[in-house]
Amino acid sequence: MNSLTKLRNKNKEGKFVCVGLDTDFQKLPSHIQLLKNPVYEFNKQIINATITNAAAYKINFAFYEKDGPEGMEILKRTIELIPSDILIIGDAKRGDIGNTSEMYAKTIFEYYKCDASTLHPYMGGDSIKPFLRYDEKLNFILALTSNPGAADFEKLELKDGSPLFLKVIEKVNEWNVLSNCGIVFGATNINELKKSIPMFNNLPVLLPGVGAQGGSIEEVIRAFKEHNRYDLLINMSRGIIYKSNNIDFAEAASAELVKMNEIVKNIIDE
Repeated sequence: MNSLTKLRNKNKEGKFVCVGLDTDFQKLPSHIQLLKNPVYEFNKQIINATITNAAAYKINFAFYEKDGPEGMEILKRTIELIPSDILIIGDAKRGDIGNTSEMYAKTIFEYYKCDASTLHPYMGGDSIKPFLRYDEKLNFILALTSNPGAADFEKLELKDGSPLFLKVIEKVNEWNVLSNCGIVFGATNINELKKSIPMFNNLPVLLPGVGAQGGSIEEVIRAFKEHNRYDLLINMSRGIIYKSNNIDFAEAASAELVKMNEIVKNIIDE
């Protein structure tokens, strides 16, 4: 099953929330910190508790790379916990000259066996192409991100008066020959999102920024509903995995995920 099909299958089941495994030892419940392999055990319990209702999992490589070989082994073992019908996004935000990108793509898709990557486009098409050769995979390319610094470059106006991020979306549509491109669009940019959705065409969308960063899941879903578009993933990390810092943390994560899916379903059914 290719990666786009995995995403669409979960969306058809009414599952739109991607669980972000940005696991930080300092934020783990105290009883988990005492275990021999706390990050892995935390991830395992979160996955087991959310697996029925998650649309996808996004694993931020930085939270594992910082611990060297041990952290990367935890990353690999975490990925192996996730069933093959659920999309796994390797969130590494790669993008470099062609031969370097080829090695990054091999790492994410062949070694870690992720279903999708995140990429930044600012070195141009040749930095993206090595990833796009994996026609069964998905590549979420940064268009407009959820952080305040997005205004530094992504929202700069070009000579024709349009913002740079719209040119990125235009280019990603051009690159989407094999239907294996998507975009990242921050949920904190709701006004820009409402205006931009018609330009997304067939691109699936990964939306960070809901929850701790201030984005509204209700506003996001209503914006997509207006255009009858539902190929999307709303990423939530801290708002789900750290919902509780007590012994019930996995149950609390599961309950929050169910709640978010219910919010989405109710809006779609309105």
